Amino acid sequence: MRYRTLGPYEVSAIGYGAMPLSIEGRPDEARARATVHAALDTGVNLIDTADSYYAPGGEPGHNELLIARALASYGGATDHVLVATKGGRGRTDDGGWTVNGDPRHLRRAAEASLKRLGVETIGLYQLHKPDPGVPFAESLGVLGELAAEGKIRTVGVSNVSAAEIHEARSALGGLLVCVQNRFSPAVRDSEPELRLCAELGLAFLPWSPLGGISRSALDGPGGPAPESAFHTVARNRGVSPQQVALAWALALSPAVVAIPGASRPESVRDSAGAADLVLSGEELALLP
Repeated sequence: MRYRTLGPYEVSAIGYGAMPLSIEGRPDEARARATVHAALDTGVNLIDTADSYYAPGGEPGHNELLIARALASYGGATDHVLVATKGGRGRTDDGGWTVNGDPRHLRRAAEASLKRLGVETIGLYQLHKPDPGVPFAESLGVLGELAAEGKIRTVGVSNVSAAEIHEARSALGGLLVCVQNRFSPAVRDSEPELRLCAELGLAFLPWSPLGGISRSALDGPGGPAPESAFHTVARNRGVSPQQVALAWALALSPAVVAIPGASRPESVRDSAGAADLVLSGEELALLP
């Protein structure tokens, strides 16, 4: 496993996005714990969760509680594991997603996440999405307050524009350590934000990084994407196209720390293998 810098942390170049363990189609608890344990076994030490990762009609925090139980039941050391959580979104009973960036809500959400994760300080707390009904500065301000109170150590922002990254950096200074936007072979509209992160020394965490290779949990049910150059390179290397897609993302910039999701131990082990897959210049040239 290779490691990269995320603020004050050294994290695995491939992290683990835990959302599939708690939303629609989730596995049972035994397989969920086994999946988290498999990630840890490979050297993954970044787990991405959120209070809004739960099935419609369920209770907020399902994923956070599950991650806490999985870490507690792991046979090895876990004090080096960074559990990054997010606040500012929720679910509707029909499966939709809400946004709430009100400072009072974010404070309550962060304090509830602290309890569910069973920690004194959240290592990385991320604003899940800017709320168009709340001034961005107000949402950022309460995160700075929570950091000053010792409830969170570092801050990230998700689903943001370049202008919002600049605003967050101005408001939070060194507390801001990462940006989490959707980015994959099929969805590349956050390339400007990726470049900006590299310039500012921020980590860039692409969510749903396998789009174009396989479907995101947010895209609904479906099988693999059509054949592409990623599949060709994968066949030549004797690896999965998912590994090639993740290795491609890592090759774009040292700022990238990918967080693919998985609901099976086999999948998480395959994804982790991308950290050690170095693509040649010729192979990268084939990938659009």
